[in-house]
Amino acid sequence: MSNHSDTAGARDRDARRATTAATSAEGAPGFAGVSRRRLLGTAGAAGAAGLVVGGGAAVGGTVAAREEAATALTTVGSSYIPFEGARQAGIVEPAQARGHLVAFDLAPGADRRAAAALLRRWSDAARAMTGQGRPAVPASYDDQVADDAGPCSLTVTFGFGRSFFGRTGLTARMPEALAPLPDFPGDALDARRSDGDLWVRIGADDALVAFQALRVIQKAAHDTASVRWQMNGFNRTPGATARPATGRNLMGQIDGTNNPKPTDPDFDEKIFVPASGSPSWMAGGSYAVVRRIRMLLDSWDHLSVERQEKVIGRRKSDGAPLSGGTETTRVDLEKIRPDGSLAVAGDAHIRVAAPASNSGATMLRRAFSYHDGIGSDGAPDAGLLFVAWQADPLRGFVPVQRKLDGADGLSRFLRHEASGLFAVPGGVGPGEYVGQRLLEG
Repeated sequence: MSNHSDTAGARDRDARRATTAATSAEGAPGFAGVSRRRLLGTAGAAGAAGLVVGGGAAVGGTVAAREEAATALTTVGSSYIPFEGARQAGIVEPAQARGHLVAFDLAPGADRRAAAALLRRWSDAARAMTGQGRPAVPASYDDQVADDAGPCSLTVTFGFGRSFFGRTGLTARMPEALAPLPDFPGDALDARRSDGDLWVRIGADDALVAFQALRVIQKAAHDTASVRWQMNGFNRTPGATARPATGRNLMGQIDGTNNPKPTDPDFDEKIFVPASGSPSWMAGGSYAVVRRIRMLLDSWDHLSVERQEKVIGRRKSDGAPLSGGTETTRVDLEKIRPDGSLAVAGDAHIRVAAPASNSGATMLRRAFSYHDGIGSDGAPDAGLLFVAWQADPLRGFVPVQRKLDGADGLSRFLRHEASGLFAVPGGVGPGEYVGQRLLEG
């Protein structure tokens, strides 16, 4: 678990958040019915540069003028992540403060053409809501829940489950890497909350912005697809700490220190399908393993802090490895304590999960915490909505999870309750929709 969330360094966060302040009023993103894009900041007393995105909402075939004065936004509100690009947004960017993971099943009779129309509607909606593109979604999709907010680093990411290909007559184009995940001995999976034809990941740094995006995506599906399952999560809000810091999970552990970084020389090779990869429509894409992992917090809380640290292999206070140093110090798996024991125990999570212990297997872990109340056992129904990105899950997630399932001391305090694997194609250019190379190729 110590590696299952994003690293919240200032450099990474700043790199992924482009401000909208340089956008012109005429070229500013618009979306009939998602009018929160009109407020991207004004020049205020503090000297912040910004502008008003003009607009109105289509109501009964007319345009209703907006009378209210422009309002300057904070950095969180005004920052956006472009929808268009070589790769889909929502993969390499650090996880946002709020998130929704939702899977859809195609309606009976929905064919390849209907699926293509749905992906176009979804892509147009995401393009508009994230701050780019032109109006494309009917105003009836707008609930105005987040009408006065900016983009708040919203991302919407789309993927295809294995069952999608059979239902659309595309079995011959299904990637080999989308083979079913093996059964792991420790799994306690609920089939109703697993898999799905289509998968959508929504993230934003504001809860209402994330919710509005979820509602628009659900409404745009209308008769073509229905929700199979939905999971809602959260992370630390940007600016909640005195300085940028790696986040903590619900066990109180600093979580995400050893995640691979885009600056690593083999990052693209490990995380993304190469341009020469197969199938060609997945070039620039990635595979997402999604797991709902319940943390047995009552049992965990009964351990002393010292025992918790031995299970993880890191100090709870600052995330430093028990082999010494600071949070970012490379873990010394060979270090011996004065009493002759390993400084990092043989079943410590960071040892068992380390690439060195798994023939170099690497994943980019992005996650949200979740809390769904009190379970039937009287304990918190809380834990991690785990998302792992990799170029090939058979070389990424599968070997690592096999090792963790049998040798990780942390596994006694976790329960894997839902699972899914999705092929997430590359990004789109202007006027394109996600999955176009698959559905029209």
